Amino acid sequence: MALQPVMSVEALEAFFRQAFPDVAEEQHARIDSIEPGRVRLTLPQAALALRPGGIVSGPTQMALADRAAYAVILAHIGPVAMAVTSNLNYSFLRAVEAKAVHADALLLKLGKRLATVDVRLWQDTEAVVLGQATVTYAIPG
Repeated sequence: MALQPVMSVEALEAFFRQAFPDVAEEQHARIDSIEPGRVRLTLPQAALALRPGGIVSGPTQMALADRAAYAVILAHIGPVAMAVTSNLNYSFLRAVEAKAVHADALLLKLGKRLATVDVRLWQDTEAVVLGQATVTYAIPG
């Protein structure tokens, strides 16, 4: 049986705005969809930090992957603010252009204390993966 989300897009976005009040509105990744075991986010062009050469910086890509992992976990367990990243392994596969970036997060395992998520970043087509992360979160008990 697939995991069922317990939070709506609106509730999850409201949680992020409350939990991160110092982040400007245009800097937040938009939550596009929540499905059983999955979440899709989009980071708008205005939120991108670029490195020399006009490509999206590594820290920006990793932050988006981390946010997507956090989003998919919370969408399925509820607003647990103190769930924290315990491991993030990121592979840079292709250059990410200076335009909106999408992140698809898939729950691989959701336990009582740990959750593991696969996150893939893409732009024009989800078939061309630009970066991939495996993210583990510790869930407080």
